[in-house]
Amino acid sequence: MPKIIVEIMPKQDLLDPQGKAVANALVRGGNKDISGVRIGKRIELHFDREVTEKDIEEAKKQAKEFLSNDVIEDVVAVTVEN
Repeated sequence: MPKIIVEIMPKQDLLDPQGKAVANALVRGGNKDISGVRIGKRIELHFDREVTEKDIEEAKKQAKEFLSNDVIEDVVAVTVEN
């Protein structure tokens, strides 16, 4: 089943408390080489047909206008997976 994958991350300038908590836990668990973690979202849009260029453009639009909060997040990728 083809799908469009939208990846969203917190803006680089903003604190990522969830990522900070995970990074601290990993370091406490012995992973001393990890210097930071950032946690984002992956949204899958499934289709029962082939994905078209129009679908991809619409997904990019929806990613910016609906799926993400552009005050605190960046859409980093919109890709197609079969």
